[in-house]
Amino acid sequence: MRDKQFKNLDEQLEIFKYKGLVIDDEKFAKNVLLRENYFFLNGYRHLFMKSANNKRYIEGTTFEELYSLFLFDRQFRNVIFKNLLIIENNIKSITSYQLSKKYGYKESDYLKAKNFDNSPVKAKQINDLLKKMKRQIRVNGGQHSATSHYLSNYGYIPLWVLVKVLSFGIVSEMYSILKLEDRLAIASIYGIDQETLANYLPILANYRNLCAHEDILFENKTQRYIEDTKYHQLLHIDKIDDEYIYGKNDLFALIIIIRQLLTDTEVKNLIIEIEHLLDNLEYNLKSISIDKVLDRMGFPSNWKDIANIEMGD
Repeated sequence: MRDKQFKNLDEQLEIFKYKGLVIDDEKFAKNVLLRENYFFLNGYRHLFMKSANNKRYIEGTTFEELYSLFLFDRQFRNVIFKNLLIIENNIKSITSYQLSKKYGYKESDYLKAKNFDNSPVKAKQINDLLKKMKRQIRVNGGQHSATSHYLSNYGYIPLWVLVKVLSFGIVSEMYSILKLEDRLAIASIYGIDQETLANYLPILANYRNLCAHEDILFENKTQRYIEDTKYHQLLHIDKIDDEYIYGKNDLFALIIIIRQLLTDTEVKNLIIEIEHLLDNLEYNLKSISIDKVLDRMGFPSNWKDIANIEMGD
């Protein structure tokens, strides 16, 4: 296997040109590559390739188009991340309220194995999670202003404060091992069943981490699939072999999840922001259509209508 050798900016441009990318302003292109990284920018090339087998760019594809898709994904990622943080905070707040009300506000009270699902298959997971949470208290308790305040002044950290330093992944896992009545109480706030919420939370946590680490978002597919919803039906999403082609493990599946967990106003604002970003991208695309981007995202042509479907429809 050959080593990947360092390529200077001129050599990076030559690779792009060799593959058929049009570069009208080399000074601009070099500045972008220096600031943004050839490897990261090159990750957006796939939509502009002639085919999966032909690794050359579609005739007339410009460096500006490639960079426009890169910038779209960055801005789209920021919009999604912002809304995922709202959901994360909501989930943490609702969960801590439910458990604190029922089991107490000191970690010696709420961090007891008996407060969780007592089925034998969950025993190891419960013990492992409690260790993770206690480790978070040890590691982060003195570093965060809120948790250190409670430790210094009261000698304990209430769960509604502790969730501030718990990762979304840990809170997601905690939900999956709660007693059934607690899972039901939390899910009822959103008007969905507890199994659905248990499936949604790991997907949300994974997307939250993807956004935080600035990975490519717009064409991401998850390993987990969501169940069919009324949104698939009411939007008349096409099917192949009786399976919906959009909204199952793609970005539109994430939008469907978000629709069920945010308020109507928050969802409408999200849709407006995404529409604005897509309009800007469409203006900058010449060699491919915006429909090709939407298809890769898993967005049906009437994707915006999801904001007009009421939760109770």
